[in-house]
Amino acid sequence: MVARWTGLPLLAAVVALAAGCVNPDTGGAPTAQPSPKGQSRVAFFGFAKANSFTAATFAGVEEHAKSRDATAEFFDPNFDAQTQVRQIQDAVTSKRFDVFVIQANDGAAVVPAVRSAVQAGIAVVVQFTPLGTRYDTAEPQVEGTITLIDVPTVNGAALAELAVRACAGKKPCEIAYLEGLKALPLDNARTDAAVGALKKAGMKVVAQVEGGYTQDSGRKAMQDVLQRAPGVDVVVGSSQAIAGAEAVAKGKPILYVANGGSRQTVTAVQEGRWFAAYYLPVRTLGARAAELGLDKAQGRQVKTGNLMTDVMPGKHLGTKEVLAGVTGEYDE
Repeated sequence: MVARWTGLPLLAAVVALAAGCVNPDTGGAPTAQPSPKGQSRVAFFGFAKANSFTAATFAGVEEHAKSRDATAEFFDPNFDAQTQVRQIQDAVTSKRFDVFVIQANDGAAVVPAVRSAVQAGIAVVVQFTPLGTRYDTAEPQVEGTITLIDVPTVNGAALAELAVRACAGKKPCEIAYLEGLKALPLDNARTDAAVGALKKAGMKVVAQVEGGYTQDSGRKAMQDVLQRAPGVDVVVGSSQAIAGAEAVAKGKPILYVANGGSRQTVTAVQEGRWFAAYYLPVRTLGARAAELGLDKAQGRQVKTGNLMTDVMPGKHLGTKEVLAGVTGEYDE
């Protein structure tokens, strides 16, 4: 959550109500032709190759591609949005690919390049982060694309639900929310959804501070929280920030809700150190993105607006009981 996820600068959640089911609309665009040998080709535009979340996503993309005698190639922008735009543009020009799977470092910046890809007949799957300026829908914001995303407002509402569960039996119950990065519209949409849902449920939000996506930023945020609300009962934040917060508040009877589903996060929930986590099966979701793209490229009808949380229903509300037997699909 979250994911967001380890080392995703300028992304929230780096760490996801129901998406409508509609037929794909190609707008009359041509269909990209497979190579003479009939082998389909998938281009993966991830956040950065060095990022474990992204690497796990690509592992799923590659695994599914191989299962269908297709190839997959990783384009690494190293978190640079403009580099990613150029990579997409060059891949369109090359006419080498049938499918694009895109994790956008900047969901607005890549829109023109994505439109060019759709016009070229490439099946484009928008994966994890929204592509566009809306953060409350899974529906495609660029005509002709397919989405498989973690809708920020859905993510925020789910974090609030887990925090309310953690408060069960505690009256009053004090909650601190460690938001991601205040400068990001995506993070602000998640925060507004989470805090709004908590207040609607009658919860007392005693602190709302920037927790970021590192253990160090989480430690600093938790120090601030404890100065404001030394009796805080529940703390919500990215999995990285929660790891830092836990270290600062060692020994205090605080229940933690983490936004992220790494192996380390899952273990913390299973061991009872953390109350719950917003869990997404990252590698599985990479495979699903490749499946959607290849299906469309090969002429099958696919659902165009897809929530990541629907791939494994109910698992995203990752309490100890829900995550029993789960190992997580990437390392932080």
